[in-house]
Amino acid sequence: MSAGKLSDGERAYDRLLEQQKRTATGMRLEQLNKQGEGERKLLADIIWPVRGSFEGIELEKEFYTLTGVKAYIDAFDERVSFGLESEGFVPHAENITRPRFDFEKVRIRSMGALGILFIPFSFDEMDKKPDLCRRNLYEMYGKFGGGAETLLSPSEKEILRHMHVLGRPIRMRDAEMCLAASHDYCLGVLRGLVIKNYIRPSREGAIRVHTYELVDNNSSLRSR
Repeated sequence: MSAGKLSDGERAYDRLLEQQKRTATGMRLEQLNKQGEGERKLLADIIWPVRGSFEGIELEKEFYTLTGVKAYIDAFDERVSFGLESEGFVPHAENITRPRFDFEKVRIRSMGALGILFIPFSFDEMDKKPDLCRRNLYEMYGKFGGGAETLLSPSEKEILRHMHVLGRPIRMRDAEMCLAASHDYCLGVLRGLVIKNYIRPSREGAIRVHTYELVDNNSSLRSR
């Protein structure tokens, strides 16, 4: 895939990975060099759409287990102590050895002892049901992250304010005028708000969505 075709999340992940490689040493650097398609999908397709940035994200977070062995977390959100991981079926289930299985249980217990909330996603889930994964993660941030509204980007907040003023469902043209941005950018903003359960298509199940309406249970957040 050429650089011009990368998504915003993929470009941001590439920058984050390179930045963290420059300051890493030893085993952590080796782990960073091993990050593959699963970690890329986790960061670019799941975490990025929910958070809108990678601020506070540490890749291959290093920690010691309860037995004193060094271990790593794919992506650690230091703001809320979330341990986010991508798990492929073959290495994590089908072909796992008994000692490795035992170590994984110790590793997960150790994260709990350190106050880290372990949040794993399977590769197949992220590949086949990305919207569900993003909604699940957003709900976790809403419950444990100090308020879901803190994850709204400036553009998302502006769209919600604009919809509150409009008093009617928003059209793509309305979004483009509100943000003074391209069709593709505005579509991404609207889809992000759908994932975060702030808006929904006016016609459920429609093949093409022409308008979006506010979700009633977020009325207190929309007016902020």
